[in-house]
Amino acid sequence: MELDFRTKYMGLSLRSPIVVSACPLSEELGNIVQMEDAGAGAVVLFSLFEEQIRREQDRMASIQMATTNVFAEGLDYFPSMDEYAVGVEEYLELIRAAKERVDIPIIASLNGITPEGWIDYARLIEEAGADGLEINVFYIPADVLQDGRAVEHRYLDIVETVRRTVRIPIAVKLNPYFSAIGHMAQSLAGAGANALVLFNRFYQPDFDITQLRVLHNLQFSEPNEIRLPLLWTSVLSGRVSAYLAATTGVQSAREVIKYLLAGADVVMTASALYKHGIPYLRTMHDELAGWMREMHFSSVNGFRGVLSQRNVHDPVAFERANYIRILEGVKR
Repeated sequence: MELDFRTKYMGLSLRSPIVVSACPLSEELGNIVQMEDAGAGAVVLFSLFEEQIRREQDRMASIQMATTNVFAEGLDYFPSMDEYAVGVEEYLELIRAAKERVDIPIIASLNGITPEGWIDYARLIEEAGADGLEINVFYIPADVLQDGRAVEHRYLDIVETVRRTVRIPIAVKLNPYFSAIGHMAQSLAGAGANALVLFNRFYQPDFDITQLRVLHNLQFSEPNEIRLPLLWTSVLSGRVSAYLAATTGVQSAREVIKYLLAGADVVMTASALYKHGIPYLRTMHDELAGWMREMHFSSVNGFRGVLSQRNVHDPVAFERANYIRILEGVKR
């Protein structure tokens, strides 16, 4: 049986639903070529941080203070800007070079701070030839006087600003901390987002209790982290006009299948490639193909969303009733 892995994301046609998420692996053109050869449907480039470009100390100090609104000691929770090595011209050149070497879509990722940053760099990214742009809003609302509505407006203003600036499709990498994720998803789609990525995994600090310092160590996601994005992918599937990308906890085809059953248009992974190497994408595709044959599905579209909330016979399984059943099961 011939299998059809094709899907659509951000309005782009992809040969596979498995997409490489934004990570430093894509800093090298050779890796991007290898990702295409291993079967990736698309590659999201590592994020271009506005801090990489605007290094003036006085400006950075004011931006960071405005972002955190905490005492100066709070700045230790964020990585030094010197840790980011790639500037805007190198980033744009990588987009150009990748578009010349590979046929799969190249999606840039932008992490801005100021309105000028979102406008200027989004325009440059489009001019460099990127097929799409992922907006990565790494914003921690540490101001205890700021309410949820103000945080939501910040995201919506960014999307509207970028949408007015570029014509290429836009994806927004969401965090799971909004009080009403469904409404926020609808609002972002209305503001011009073509796709939503569930979820942004904020890198939280740790403490060294002997050296009394803040640690910035990175931990890769694990399969047991899949449940929150799986829930919201299931709930939002078919209910928002934007495409859905699921990420977090993707270590094998098993997680890919679950996210697709929930209704995701694509599934993103990076941790698995760090652990097993870029060629592991072939293994994931082979495992996906094996499952599809076993379940008699000839295409990804044939089973996408089968277990989304709107398609299951018992939609309350996603809500409070299921919580009660889980607790009852624990007592047995």
